[in-house]
Amino acid sequence: MKLTLEIAKTHLFSRFKQTAIATLGVTFGIGMFVGMISLMKGLNDFTEELGLITFPHIRIYNDLTVQKSSITQHENPTALTLVHHQKPKQEKLNLHNGLQIIHSIQQDKRVLGVSPQLITQVFYNYGPVQLNGSIYGVDILQEDKMFDIKGKMKSGDIRNLSTTTDGIIMGVGLAKKLNVKLNDRIKISTPEGYTLQLKIVGTFQIGIGAIDNVKSYANLSTVQKILQKPPNYITEINVKLKDITQSQQVAQEYQKMYAYQAEDWETANATNKVGNLIRDILTYSVSFTLLTVAGFGIYNILNMSIYSKMKDIAILKAMGFSGNDVMAIFLTQSIVIGLIGSILGLILGFMLAYGIYQIPFDAGDVIALDRMPVSFNPVYYIIGIIFGITTTTLAGYLPSRKAAKLDPIQIIRGQ
Repeated sequence: MKLTLEIAKTHLFSRFKQTAIATLGVTFGIGMFVGMISLMKGLNDFTEELGLITFPHIRIYNDLTVQKSSITQHENPTALTLVHHQKPKQEKLNLHNGLQIIHSIQQDKRVLGVSPQLITQVFYNYGPVQLNGSIYGVDILQEDKMFDIKGKMKSGDIRNLSTTTDGIIMGVGLAKKLNVKLNDRIKISTPEGYTLQLKIVGTFQIGIGAIDNVKSYANLSTVQKILQKPPNYITEINVKLKDITQSQQVAQEYQKMYAYQAEDWETANATNKVGNLIRDILTYSVSFTLLTVAGFGIYNILNMSIYSKMKDIAILKAMGFSGNDVMAIFLTQSIVIGLIGSILGLILGFMLAYGIYQIPFDAGDVIALDRMPVSFNPVYYIIGIIFGITTTTLAGYLPSRKAAKLDPIQIIRGQ
């Protein structure tokens, strides 16, 4: 084996240019694979995080349906059929036994947090400025467990909301449009004509302009007061699980148990999930194509190397080397090329990913993103080195097997 390694080493260094080209082929293939997949997975993870920022693991609500009009068929085929269009009933959106449901869900060991909500459309009035938006009545401490509101505060403190009956925490975009700041008072009015003055006790930034420009938080009791509803009036229950992968299963259980619509985050973000899947398929397809092309390049180089060393193979076999020994020599060369090329490729891929991560990115007020999202998951580096070595080993196996079958007598005779 030692002699086999020495001969393989001699072959690699005797044609250093060919060896370097083959190694660089693997290096660039692995490097582009790691760089591309790090960027694409970073973008996918960022998109998924945006969905979780705005949507709980499970959302329980009262899904109202409009009754369809009915047509009465007469026995007389010539009679006129008169269709009366029924008006939808004015049903309440609240969960009739919401507080009991919350208490029951809190006993579930799979649940990390439960937050009741009461959402209504409102008009924000500050002097001559009037803007349309929405206000979320919540238990702010429970809501913080769900969406980390404390970490998104730009001014004020979420505890100020829980200690006041007329407070409001406003999105930074909305506050900017209204030209208000901390401790200012604004007037809230609903489409039904209910009004209330509230004090700004904080501002937050989710990072999505469509949310920061319209959304505010207030105590659940405050929104119930605005809508003139009783203390047990809630329209939604948000649930956060310890294991997000169980959301679909748990949502189905809750829907059967409580007879209300229970929507898991995967169903709510199905379009994003499909988009992420398509991008993953494209990313892996292009990346593996790069590695495969690099493997064909190594195959051609090793194949040419075998033809250029026909006399060396004949001499080795004449000296007593078996076909397996000859195959081991050339297979060793391909493994060494794959190993060195893969390691250099991982370094190149990390440098590409880190360079992309350092590129400043300004999305304006649409999304709070200051640089390109990149994933540095070590799994991609492990996939890269395994695929690189496997590809080069397969690329070296075919010509090495061919070399093992060569007849030294025919080579010496020049046949």
